[in-house]
Amino acid sequence: MKKNFETELDIALQAASDAGKLTLQYFQTRSLKVETKKDQSPVTLADKNAEKKIREMLTKYFPNDGILGEEFGEVKGKSNRKWIIDPIDGTKSFTHGVPFYGVMIGLEVAGVCSLGVVNFPALGELTYAVKGTGAFCNGQRLHVSDTKLSDGVYLMTDIQHIQKQGQTSLYEALSAQAKFSRTWGDCYGHYLVASGRAEVMHDPVMNPWDCAAVIPIIEEAGGKWCDLLGKPTIYGKGLIATNKTCFADVKKLL
Repeated sequence: MKKNFETELDIALQAASDAGKLTLQYFQTRSLKVETKKDQSPVTLADKNAEKKIREMLTKYFPNDGILGEEFGEVKGKSNRKWIIDPIDGTKSFTHGVPFYGVMIGLEVAGVCSLGVVNFPALGELTYAVKGTGAFCNGQRLHVSDTKLSDGVYLMTDIQHIQKQGQTSLYEALSAQAKFSRTWGDCYGHYLVASGRAEVMHDPVMNPWDCAAVIPIIEEAGGKWCDLLGKPTIYGKGLIATNKTCFADVKKLL
């Protein structure tokens, strides 16, 4: 293994790029069939085939590591490392031909999200970070803003889930404080915070594969994050990501 996960990053970038190209074969096609899973979330053949491609590459190069993916569950590894995959984060955007979806690959080492890659195939934007080395998009360094929420943008994935999860008061408080509120959600919303184009991103419901890849990117861009109970875990309830300026005030509202 090279220093600072260089090999791991190279393979993850290639896997995310290859899987992203596969998703584009289905994107904005009228023949795309959408199934509904038990949790009422959508899934397509693009999701399944993209995850298969990623798993094949990770298994080839890192056979001792565990893998957890949204579509095909978990395979335990022999190391203290686990790859966490969401082949298409933002499937609802994907199925409606909206380009704000991402192919996500994260690496958790001894419980720490140490590497993250998020590819936005339809936008041509490949974002990535390794803990301690900075966050980047297409080779350009990412930085959060230093804007106050009163002058900034509050993002959320969707209002229906906020209401169902009993987070309406949080949504109303953040909306009232922000200059603008928008539903540019899922992984794209977190990327907007990391790149300084939004100040707060609110995800009411999260699974590990929804956030493992974005955590290193947010951190290395200078941002802050926690679940909706204020805990720094990807296995908790929801996710809040902010710049440093907003974090303390937002955390008080949780």
